[in-house]
Amino acid sequence: MIDRYFGITAAGSSFPRELRAGITTFLTMSYVLLVNPAVLGNAIQIPDAFPKLLEVTAIAAAIGSLLMGLVARYPFAQAPGMGLNAYFAFTVVLGQKIPWQTALGAVFISGALFVVLSILGARQAVAAAIPRELKAALTAGIGMFLAFLGLKNSGIVVPNPATFVTVGPLLAPPALLAIFGFVVTSVLLALRIPGAILVSILLTSIIAIVTRAPVYPTEHGTLVPFAGFGNGIVALPIFPTGLIGALDLHAALGLGILAVVFTFFFVDFFDATGTLVALATRAGVMTPEGDLPRARRTFACDGLAAMIGAALGTSTTTAYIESASGIGEGGRTGLTATTVAALFAIAMVFWPVASAIPAAATAPALIVVGALMFEGLGGIAWDDPAISIPTFLTIITMPLTFSIANGVSFGVISYTAIMLCSGRAAKVHPLLYLIAALLVARYVWLSG
Repeated sequence: MIDRYFGITAAGSSFPRELRAGITTFLTMSYVLLVNPAVLGNAIQIPDAFPKLLEVTAIAAAIGSLLMGLVARYPFAQAPGMGLNAYFAFTVVLGQKIPWQTALGAVFISGALFVVLSILGARQAVAAAIPRELKAALTAGIGMFLAFLGLKNSGIVVPNPATFVTVGPLLAPPALLAIFGFVVTSVLLALRIPGAILVSILLTSIIAIVTRAPVYPTEHGTLVPFAGFGNGIVALPIFPTGLIGALDLHAALGLGILAVVFTFFFVDFFDATGTLVALATRAGVMTPEGDLPRARRTFACDGLAAMIGAALGTSTTTAYIESASGIGEGGRTGLTATTVAALFAIAMVFWPVASAIPAAATAPALIVVGALMFEGLGGIAWDDPAISIPTFLTIITMPLTFSIANGVSFGVISYTAIMLCSGRAAKVHPLLYLIAALLVARYVWLSG
């Protein structure tokens, strides 16, 4: 019955592979349990803020992933998004002095708009209007973004005031561990060993713990060895009073907050749409016509997750690009996302175990999966500037601007402009011109 519901055999997968993929995805994105509370804690000032925010992060991730697994039946995990949480905390609440309850209301409204547009078919229409070449570029761009995240998280790439980025200290423990994990992952994948990514993450984590390598960040940003499970591996959850239901919808509907609602809506619309299209392409579930089966429910699940997360007390919950690690492990159905949901639910009491997985252990998975996501570029007509230039801009702007939405925007704008001015306007979907105009208007508005 489970096989028939998820279509596991039909997708060419198996129960062990789906479960293994779910575990891999969870381990790759488990950092959200600690990072999201740390970011939102700057803006949400309530008693016991950190453990309460950790609980709502786990609940939002569990519900969001469960929706994607059981309703959409795809291996796409969801959790409160990085970047959007920083915008929520530092720009909206601390910068614009908007109460965090009102900001949660804005997130809820933007999620409701997602659901409405998904039901009406607008989001899937946008996805369908994007040409095949740009979809391949989206996948590769997110792959480069993943690789950049992995290099940054491992300390191999670090900031530099003169050159923006540079190579970090390669003999530092985080970099050494990441290099070791990268070699192990690559060799195991080359040998077609099942569970290569998961084995690498676990093995690298064990080495970090046993060698007492200083790769675990403290609240002050310094790196220390693993401190052990001082209070055991089980920590009773704290009920998130003061967070659940704290959103202020009435204030969020005021004219002064509409710009914030629009920003939440716009960024997540193109971020999540681009992510879902890229993940679906990587998973091989896109039709030959470039459509996503069950698109309405898939996009609606993304919007529902944002609404539920806001009601719980966290910033926008969205599809995670780290799902690509599970897809790279062979996950093809909703059982993978359902497994992720179950692990986030378990993490509500076993979250200290998740803290034993350092970023240096998951970084190699992001780098390797990023490389694997470039395979779709082989069919790109690189000798045609109208195709190659937008493809390049889509790929390169994602990591350089640290935004999937910007990559989508640059690609769509440049593609439509070049096609229009080179006499090939009829080859572009009419909806894409409207989207490009709206994207240009947004950049003009933001600039002003």
